[in-house]
Amino acid sequence: MSAPRFYVAPEDVALAVDATIDLPEPVARHATRVLRLRDGDAITLFDGGGGEFEATLATADRGARAHVRRHSAVERESSVAVTLVQALVAADVMDAIVRKAVELGVATIQPVVAERSQRGPAERLERRSERWRQIAIGACEQCGGNRIPAIEPPLALIDWMHARGSLDGVAVLEPHASVSLASVAPHVRTVLIGPEGGFTPAEVAACIAAHARGAHLGARVLRADTAAVAALATLNAAPGRAC
Repeated sequence: MSAPRFYVAPEDVALAVDATIDLPEPVARHATRVLRLRDGDAITLFDGGGGEFEATLATADRGARAHVRRHSAVERESSVAVTLVQALVAADVMDAIVRKAVELGVATIQPVVAERSQRGPAERLERRSERWRQIAIGACEQCGGNRIPAIEPPLALIDWMHARGSLDGVAVLEPHASVSLASVAPHVRTVLIGPEGGFTPAEVAACIAAHARGAHLGARVLRADTAAVAALATLNAAPGRAC
């Protein structure tokens, strides 16, 4: 059984071989109270900068410490950095998309507000952004990723397009497209997925006009969360790529 993995933010604790560190309170609480780990139990720590550290837990009266023993340069990231541009959907569905996208090795997640997206106050979006980052961290802890994907601040779809400029290398999922995502996957680095109800015809047309490729995932219309998983798995499986 592999050792439990914990993310330690570099601004909180500097990980180094042969160091004894105080674990951040949330990490210590999860290790000792949730997982019931004890003195001497093996744990794995990572800081998002690549690689991971083997360590041994040492509980204390308040909190916990860790003795860092060894660094491993292991990487489990996809060979190609893929960006998921996901139109905002219901909160629980968006949470699931973030979690599964991280498990599938996505490098960046860019939430966008499309015409059919569920909307809310700006402060709620800020809270959701922080929640997505915590979900991404938890997914990395679970799946073995040592680099936390970037979770970009939400933008209006049109603003993201303007900031991006040309959409070369972007595939926009559209059920009635003439080509499949699998057929263009070797040329795609960014996949654009709509909200419940999909993108409007005008939004799809704007993306195509900016040189995005329209692509489908088969004959069936998929939910947004299913589409995200299917799209990322398709890109990972493209010839010449190794997830």
